[in-house]
Amino acid sequence: MEKLCKIRDIQRAVNRFEQDFERKYGICLNEGMVLCSLLKVDSLSAGELGELLGLSPSNASKVIRSVEVKGFIERILGDKDRRQMYFSLTERGKELILSLKCDEMEIPPLLDGLL
Repeated sequence: MEKLCKIRDIQRAVNRFEQDFERKYGICLNEGMVLCSLLKVDSLSAGELGELLGLSPSNASKVIRSVEVKGFIERILGDKDRRQMYFSLTERGKELILSLKCDEMEIPPLLDGLL
């Protein structure tokens, strides 16, 4: 039972951090991870992004759509297969991900020991 309570406490600490992160930057952690993943490469498919983030296809689609609507990523048709869709950062997305200063954010004490 004690382990279960500790896991709940960790989850609450992560939720608090995510709420602070979203208030400060206007994106959730998953949206930030999409931007971070795309910063390292030219483009990725929805499936590749979902796999990197550990999200189901439907959840990955929701997160991708959200950052696309906010203007941080754009769709690119595949060169070989025009049915395949890829995503890449827009200039606005690059500016945002490079401006994130997570070091300045307060890490809940419970999580600080994990980092």
